[in-house]
Amino acid sequence: MNLTQVHHIAIIGSNYEKSKHFYVDLLGFKIIRENYRAERGDYKIDLQLNGMELELFIIPGRPPRPSYPEANGLRHLAFRVESVDATVTELNAMGIATEPVRIDDYTGKKMTFFSDPDGLPLEIHE
Repeated sequence: MNLTQVHHIAIIGSNYEKSKHFYVDLLGFKIIRENYRAERGDYKIDLQLNGMELELFIIPGRPPRPSYPEANGLRHLAFRVESVDATVTELNAMGIATEPVRIDDYTGKKMTFFSDPDGLPLEIHE
């Protein structure tokens, strides 16, 4: 086995405008490619942030994400930041609610969570 890194992460969103605005305008991802797939009736937007790729599929009519209690599958995406406190201030200024900042029991670093427009938990971690 010669795995070298994660190539990309794929997310399904329900609203093209909301998801694109959130990931591109608010979080700062850059669009690599954007395609409407007529045969499927959905959009596929390939995004990049500092070498990390995110595939954003906009597929109307999908069931909502199960949450509390959590279901099997992807639990959350975590982004490394220089300062959780500064990032929380930025997110809140953009109208994005965050959970209270806490200390990771295992790393001793600050962390907190927020959600994308479809309720996918996103974490910021120092």
